[in-house]
Amino acid sequence: MFSKLKKNYFLLISTFLILYFFFNLLDGERGLFSYFKKKEVLVSLQNKEIDLTNKIKDFEFKNSLLSDKLDLDYVETLIREKFLFGKEGETLYIIKN
Repeated sequence: MFSKLKKNYFLLISTFLILYFFFNLLDGERGLFSYFKKKEVLVSLQNKEIDLTNKIKDFEFKNSLLSDKLDLDYVETLIREKFLFGKEGETLYIIKN
């Protein structure tokens, strides 16, 4: 049996090396499965970045309405939303989601 191992030594070593590299190619830290997981995380983070930049732009726009030139229509809208304030003879409808 030992003699068969000595004769096929190169075949055994090459088989183990091929299996080792194949498994690392698929499942290693830099493997194929890890690549797809990281790509999925990248896409979700890019979507989150787009969402956050849109929110920042919205806040900057609202801030500019209150700081640069005071927009009285926007102030009235804020007062109506926050304090549920209405004018006399006006009917308020509150819609809850």
